[in-house]
Amino acid sequence: MRRSALKLLAALALLPLTTTLLAQDWAKPRLEASPRHREYVAIKSNGRSLQALVVYPEIKQKALVVILIHEIFGLSDWAKEMADEIAAAGYIVIAPDLLTGLGPNGGNSDAFPSQDATVKAVSGLDSAAVTADLDAAADYGKTIPASNGKTVVTGFCWGGGKSFAFATHRHDLSAAFVFYGPGPSDVSAITTPVYGFYASNDARIGATLPATTEAMKAAGKKYDPVTYEGAGHGFMRAGEAPDATPENKKAREEAFTRLTRLLKQSNTTATISTPHTTLASKASTRKPTAEISCHGDSSMSM
Repeated sequence: MRRSALKLLAALALLPLTTTLLAQDWAKPRLEASPRHREYVAIKSNGRSLQALVVYPEIKQKALVVILIHEIFGLSDWAKEMADEIAAAGYIVIAPDLLTGLGPNGGNSDAFPSQDATVKAVSGLDSAAVTADLDAAADYGKTIPASNGKTVVTGFCWGGGKSFAFATHRHDLSAAFVFYGPGPSDVSAITTPVYGFYASNDARIGATLPATTEAMKAAGKKYDPVTYEGAGHGFMRAGEAPDATPENKKAREEAFTRLTRLLKQSNTTATISTPHTTLASKASTRKPTAEISCHGDSSMSM
């Protein structure tokens, strides 16, 4: 009886980890089946060694570098698979693990025992430290012999907000691509076009868009937000999951097509001249905020 009880307790203890693995067990085999070269590199950042995944495209010419900022779930299998998919379109992708050294026993994203623990750790990251890590990743990209010297940034969920914020800091970016993340409170320092990808069924982030649009317009910055009808928050991940809804799947396909088109334009021109897609909602007078926690019930269930 005692042995049975101990086995039950052990099984219950593993449930959070099992849930985390099952949430993305479909992404790992897709990544492992990829023919593209990928490697982990150690980048000096803020007095420590930052681990980053680098994925290379299979092309002859030098390529634009994409800095990919992971979700609030850390550098997950899905984030790695997303990096590989962007690389397949012809770009070098650098995906830094912003939880490097912060996991149990000094581990990284994959060292955390549960999704909740990972979310808590990412939520507690210092903004200045994140910016320093992203700077280090972008600087490293410039040193890659296969790089053509151009750099863009993209991010998802929590990383979407960070990609927008990074555009206020880093002035040699060719573009910033924000996936369902909030805008920063001050956009005056942005020097690059910003392209947004949002879900119609995401009231929390959607409520910030009118103010962000107004702020970017008032500052004379290029901001092109597109909202995908019927999609929910996190549709880039949910849209390729085995249980994807038709709306999320459609939004994901359309958003990825748009992303690759804009990446191609960023790679060939200094200024992207695509038409703006404006939101129908009236602009709010409330300032956008970067303090919104970019996860909730919908994303946690993915």
